[in-house]
Amino acid sequence: MTQPAYVIDKMISAKSIDARIEELCSEIRREFADTDKLVVVGLLRGSFVFIADLVRELDLPVEVDFLEASSYGDAMESSREVRILKDLRGEIEGRDVLVVEDIVDTGHTLHHVSRFLQNRSPRKMKTIALLDKPSRREADVRADWVGFEIPDEFVVGYGIDYAQRNRNLPFIGKVRFVEE
Repeated sequence: MTQPAYVIDKMISAKSIDARIEELCSEIRREFADTDKLVVVGLLRGSFVFIADLVRELDLPVEVDFLEASSYGDAMESSREVRILKDLRGEIEGRDVLVVEDIVDTGHTLHHVSRFLQNRSPRKMKTIALLDKPSRREADVRADWVGFEIPDEFVVGYGIDYAQRNRNLPFIGKVRFVEE
């Protein structure tokens, strides 16, 4: 099946993302100032660029782990059925945890993952999302920190994909479909 033709309109520049990450990391450092090691859990695959930039900016001892959850597949709409495809390698019981999400849309993934990880009894767990679409929220969940609140647009770039494409863009762009 071929994908429809589309163009990408820049929505959030790489420079704006960098500046916001500095601000967010300042807040995260204050929140976790007393930690002996912060376990930064990235939700694959969309968060990998965001998590890399976050941990480089954090002046804390960090351990990075990944969890893969899916509710999209190659679709543009969430199936609302969250599946854990890859679990953490390490233990988080009694540890400080920061869960890193690329985008909170319906909220089902963050809600499911938060409950899944809370059952493992971390000492403290906080969440951060690069993007938030509150107009689409269906699950009662909010990230503790949000990079940018955006309208209900389909976006790509900075790790976020459309059918595994456009993750490598250094900015966040809105996908606009065009007729061929």
